[in-house]
Amino acid sequence: MHTQWKNLSVIFGAALAGALLVGTMMSLPQRMTDGIYAQQVDSAVEAQENLSTAQGLSSAFRNVAESLRPSVVSISTRMPARGARSRGGIPPELRRQLPPWLQEDFFRQFEESQPAPQPQAAGMGSGVIVREDGYVLTNNHVVEGAAEVLVQLSDGRKVDAKIVGTDPATDLAVLKVEATGLHPATLGDSEAIQVGDWVLAVGSPFGLEQTVTAGIISGKNRVQGIIGGGQGFEDFLQTDAAINPGNSGGPLVNLRGEVVGINTAILSRSGASAGIGFAIPVGLAKPVVDAIIETGSVRRGFLGAQVADINAETKAEFDLQLDRGALIRGVLDGQPAAAAGLQPGDVVVEMDGKPVLGGTQLRNYIASRVPGTAVNLKVQRNGQPLELQVNLQERTDDAMAMFENGPAGDAVMGAQLEPLTPEMARELNLEGPARGLVVTGLEDGGFAARGGLRVGDVIEQAGGQELTSVDELRTILNQAQQEQRGLRMVIRRGNVRLLLVIR
Repeated sequence: MHTQWKNLSVIFGAALAGALLVGTMMSLPQRMTDGIYAQQVDSAVEAQENLSTAQGLSSAFRNVAESLRPSVVSISTRMPARGARSRGGIPPELRRQLPPWLQEDFFRQFEESQPAPQPQAAGMGSGVIVREDGYVLTNNHVVEGAAEVLVQLSDGRKVDAKIVGTDPATDLAVLKVEATGLHPATLGDSEAIQVGDWVLAVGSPFGLEQTVTAGIISGKNRVQGIIGGGQGFEDFLQTDAAINPGNSGGPLVNLRGEVVGINTAILSRSGASAGIGFAIPVGLAKPVVDAIIETGSVRRGFLGAQVADINAETKAEFDLQLDRGALIRGVLDGQPAAAAGLQPGDVVVEMDGKPVLGGTQLRNYIASRVPGTAVNLKVQRNGQPLELQVNLQERTDDAMAMFENGPAGDAVMGAQLEPLTPEMARELNLEGPARGLVVTGLEDGGFAARGGLRVGDVIEQAGGQELTSVDELRTILNQAQQEQRGLRMVIRRGNVRLLLVIR
């Protein structure tokens, strides 16, 4: 009996194992099917999510286009007629040689029968309505020199426009149209927009009104030397949204429908869009627009200092420990910067609570302030923080002319020096106390002459020490050479104090 039960248990065990194996083999295809189905479901969900995202972006583009297009206008201009009506086709030089009676009697009837010369068609551009009472913002180069300006609204109406004012230094202009039912755009915050953010460009490329293109902000704080031959104020937003001829003056907008820039220029070898376009940020444009609307012109603040960006070169030259800020390279005597206590070598790191990234930003900000404005500056001087307040004067041609004797070199060795006396200071028309060493001569081909030091320059400080004798400077120079370090020097050239580093 024991043997039978044993055999039966073996047989039962084998049968049970077989049944389990068969069950396992039978469930394997089902699990595979379930796994494939789950993957398909996940893919479908992901595809639906992607589609939803794409549709959301498309909806955002559509909403922005619908809201902005009524605010965007096309601009066409006509230039003054070339020449005057010809008196019988005879050149003026020859006509003057004819008897007066012949000029007056014979040619009068012919002249009056001729049609008056008409303005010549010039080109097209774009603009954006910024106020409900008819003010339109565009580029100066769109309307510069125009005798007639015609604006076409989004509803097809064509109205004459008056040029209220222009500002070539920023390439901006403000027009005025007399029309009802206008839709002004909302100006946004160009400082808040970031590289990678979506933007739309709206305008009339090649005369195609109400064209909308999309892209992203590709860069910020671009200075290209485009405006005013490099003497203008630039702080461009860079975008790859398609910008072509005719887009100039049109808006660049964010996905909230706010204008963040005015499309101005492209970088292209063909003249058509190559994916690199530049727009004037509204932060730079708004003070210009407000000033033109209020007064018809732009008045700018004047600091009286020469500023530069901080880069690898200036960091090494001036032994700076900062990566950002505006370096003060020179200060004009008797001007706002000097009165506020700014010195050559200072680094401005903040203006009115806003971080300063570089010299261009400080320069643009000062120029955007009205003369008489007080600007609060945070400064780093030899690693120590300072807070100064500067009261701006007005930027004029005469004020800018004071910089004509600006820095020309960065070396002083090889110069003949004498202590500055009150008599010499009067001869050099220098104001203030007579201190430092005056350059009375330069060795031909010497280091100082090659570096650009000029006769009449006054070396006031070296290594942070005020100078009263040539021996003091010689000692300081020798010590700097032995320690193989640069020597910081403050020189005075006319009414400008400059910081130089001798290495």
